[in-house]
Parts: sequence; C-alpha cells; structure tokens
Amino acid sequence: MAAAIEGRAGSQPQRAGTGRIVLASLVGTTIEFYDFYIFGTAAALVFGPMFFPKSAPETQTLNAYLTFGIAFLARPVGSFLFGHFGDRIGRKSTLVATMLTMGVATTLIGALPSYATAGAIAPWLLAALRFLQGVGLGGEWGGAALIAVENAPEGRRAWFGMFPQLGPPIGFFIATSLFLALLIGFGEPAFIAWAWRVPFLVSAILVAIGLYVRVSLEETPAFQAAAARDERVAVPLGEVLRGHWLPLIQGSLSIVVCYALFYIATVYTLGYGVRALAIPRISFLEMLCVAIVFMAAATPISAALADRFGRRPVLLISAVLAGAVGLAMPALLAHGSTGVLVFLCAALGVMGLTFAPLGALLPELFPTHVRYTGAASTYNLGGILGASFAPSLAQVLEANGGIAAVGAYIAVAALVSFLAILGMRETRHDAAI
Repeated sequence: MAAAIEGRAGSQPQRAGTGRIVLASLVGTTIEFYDFYIFGTAAALVFGPMFFPKSAPETQTLNAYLTFGIAFLARPVGSFLFGHFGDRIGRKSTLVATMLTMGVATTLIGALPSYATAGAIAPWLLAALRFLQGVGLGGEWGGAALIAVENAPEGRRAWFGMFPQLGPPIGFFIATSLFLALLIGFGEPAFIAWAWRVPFLVSAILVAIGLYVRVSLEETPAFQAAAARDERVAVPLGEVLRGHWLPLIQGSLSIVVCYALFYIATVYTLGYGVRALAIPRISFLEMLCVAIVFMAAATPISAALADRFGRRPVLLISAVLAGAVGLAMPALLAHGSTGVLVFLCAALGVMGLTFAPLGALLPELFPTHVRYTGAASTYNLGGILGASFAPSLAQVLEANGGIAAVGAYIAVAALVSFLAILGMRETRHDAAI
C-alpha cells in the first residue's frame, strides 16, 4: 500500500476546470457502462435462443450468462494493457483508446448473425466481441477515476471520484430505458427478432460524442509532474506486483460485494423474474429503471460521507447492509412483483453506497507512477471475483438450494469485502495527489 500519496509540487501545471473534469470522467464511464450493460440485459432476454442451439433449450440461458462472464476475465487484460500505457504515456490518450475498443466491439455485436443463420460460428463471434468489450472497459474505469481524482482539490477526492462512479447508473438507466422503449414500441416478437440490435448500433453515435469530449482534455497535473521528475517505470505491472501486492489484494477483495450485488440484482434476477415469477419483460425493465435511481441517489451521499468520515467506515457499514439485503432476498422475492421491486431498490441503493468511495480509495492505494495500472487492476480483479460468473453461479445455486442459496452467496461476498476493508488503513488523510 502506498505509504502516502505524493504532495503537489509548486511547479505543477494548473488544474483543469471542474466542469471539464466532471464531463470527461462522467461521459466516458456512462458510455462504456452503457455498452457493457446492454449486453447483460440482452443476455438475460434474447441471447440464449438467438446465439445458441435450440436443441438444448435448458442450457441456452446458462450459456448466455457464461458469455456475459467472459468480459470480466478480459477486464484485467485491459487494465494491464491500458494501465501500462496510461502510466507510461499519459491518461488522456489511453482513455481515447479504451473508448474506441469498447465502441467498435459493441457496434459489431449489433450486426452479428444468429445461430440459425451462421451456425456454430455465431456464439464464438459473440464471445470474441464480448472479450473485446471487457478489454476496453478494463482500461476505462482506472483512467476515468484518475482524471477525476488527480484533479480534485484537497479534501474532496471522494466527491470528485464519485463522478466516474455515476457513469454506471446513468449508463444502466439509458440502456434499460432504450430496451424498454423498444419492447413497448415494437412488441416482444419484433424485439426478439431484430429490435434488440438497436442499442448496440446506437453505441457508435455515443462513442463519437465521448471521443469529442475526451480529445480536448488536458493531461492530469499529477502525471505531468511525475513525468517531469522522470518517475515512470518500464513495466508498471511488475512494480505493482513487487511493491504494492497487499493493496492490490485488499482492494480487489473490497469490491467483491459491490459487483456480486449489482449483477445478481440486475442480470440474474431479471432472468429469474421473467422465467420463474412470470413477470413480463416490460414490467421488470420498468422496475429496474426505478431501482437504478436509488443507486444514483446513494452515490453522492456516500461520496460526501467518505470525504467527511473516511472511506473505511462508509464501506464497512455498506458491506453490512449488503449482507442484510442478501439474507432478505428470499423473503422479498416470495412476495411477487412488489417484493422484487423492494429487493431491487434496496440492492442497487446499497450498491451505490459501496461503489462511490472506491473512486477515491483505489487510486489512493498507489503512487502516481503506477496508479493507473494499480487502480485499474484492483478494480477489475475484483470484477472477476465478484461478478464474472455471478449470474451463472446464482442460477446453479438456485437449482440446488433455491433462492436462499443465492441470497447466502451475496452475504458471503459481503463478509469477504468487510474483512478486506477492515484490514486496510484509512487513506482520507493522505497527502493530496
């Protein structure tokens, strides 16, 4: 763990305007997570029968969930690759590359042939493009967080680090709302036949907007100062593994519950609600649109508390609340649509509480010259542990132990994160970046 985060030198360049910082970090993560989430929604609703053989209908949904999980295995690759260049040549140009990678992969998914048209090559193409999505997102979050945090005034790093954390709920809301509009506007037959492709193709327009915002961005003062002092290392990942392995492990485990809670609530529960509870797709997407507002509202509250009281107490309390939501899951889902809505609102609200402080905490764990690699690797390794196969594992647990087993899985994830955070030191009082 970094003993202290470097102080600001008097010769550092002036920080960029607040509006530009916020826009650059928020727009990028919004678009990237929009791209990421439309895959999860489509996996729960249409990818099973669309890309896998109808001769095995009982495994179609499971196969779609497994394809969904591939991106989480790819995300560390993206964090290592883009983290290397982000620490070597700068945050700005690397963030442009992450957005292009994600945007191209997402747009191509919208043009993929189905299994009925292309046969066995269709799921392989889907898996390959999902892998590229993961690579792009693997490099995105770390750079967006650093753009915000490395420009933040002293004492407000959690608040500035909140803006990239707002990207996921906004991206999710846009993605879910678009799917909902397509279902309502064209009906389920047309949606399943072709309309599900529209959100993927729309990604090309959103990426163009994001690139326009980012190319005008300036490099962060912290990176410029580190470059001027010639502190860059040849292989940042090697330096992280040699000198910062403890914060890498602790940070990765701290985010496990955040991921598990979100993807079980939004992907697994969506599939379960439609399949087992007979909730119409349109109704469930409407509930998700309501629930994501709770996540967006909890995010700034949690960030403000993290700046006021510290990262550790906010994250410890959030982990306890997440465990409680998991244990309450079976009872809530037993009450039909009303119970499902309450569960979704509670789960995503708590997810916002756990998510916001991480935007400051993970960068604070590493010094400037390896911060991109360290923060991005920590974030995405946590994704493997908490989310990569959470929907598919939840389905297996449901088949063998019912919904109670799925809720217990969330509670165990909460315990893992609680213990990891308990072992950390507080980073709020570290010297300014």
